[in-house]
Amino acid sequence: MIRALYLIYQIFIALPIMIVATIITALVTMIGSVFNDRFWGYWPGMIWGRLFYLVFLIPVHIHGKENIRKGQSYVIAPNHQSYWDAFLVYGYIGIKFKWMMKKELSRIPFVGWACYMAGCIFIDRSSRGSGMESIRKAESKLKNGMSVVIFPEGTRTHDGEMGKFKRGAFLISEELHLPILPVTIDGNYQVMSRHAWKVTWHPVHMTVHEPVWPKSTADTSETELKFMMAQTSDEVFKTIKETLDKGNQ
Repeated sequence: MIRALYLIYQIFIALPIMIVATIITALVTMIGSVFNDRFWGYWPGMIWGRLFYLVFLIPVHIHGKENIRKGQSYVIAPNHQSYWDAFLVYGYIGIKFKWMMKKELSRIPFVGWACYMAGCIFIDRSSRGSGMESIRKAESKLKNGMSVVIFPEGTRTHDGEMGKFKRGAFLISEELHLPILPVTIDGNYQVMSRHAWKVTWHPVHMTVHEPVWPKSTADTSETELKFMMAQTSDEVFKTIKETLDKGNQ
């Protein structure tokens, strides 16, 4: 009975509210970002992300915010359970950031357009040189406490288990000498997996871990750099997965 009532609520109340909120947020972001994308590229999205959890009545628990140092730029690296991860990070991470995302997402009506205007970094995965181009774009933006969010898995999990990490986040960390900020997201897979068509009520936890600092120096060779990136990737993977395996509830 409760599940049926919740389904009716989300279809006839929550979903219409968030469709309108998404359009308004996108328009405000696009217009405001013309003048100041540091402010308008973050605050409307932060409110929008929190609204999703409030309107759909999903409880959110945040852990480890004390590991964030004010004014420090980070490469924020969360595991990827669901589309809802974007709402969670936007709403609750508490750091101004730019997304790094697939170029195809820029074509999504309203949301993609707003991300483009807000100065997010789009990757053309069909281009071999897109990695270094992404680093150049990131370098121009990641200053004065501005961070970037990259999902190291590259895509949402199919079965709730973490996938293999790609190297993009760790390459940017080493090249720009920015710390990786590992983030464990736990519960969004149950809220709405990539196979689901509706939202399921379930508590969500986000744990911010201690940053992992880059290991390379100006004298680091290409071979050594690859080894260091692999080490950092393994460390971040284990940190996120350990918390995920423990469970926060």
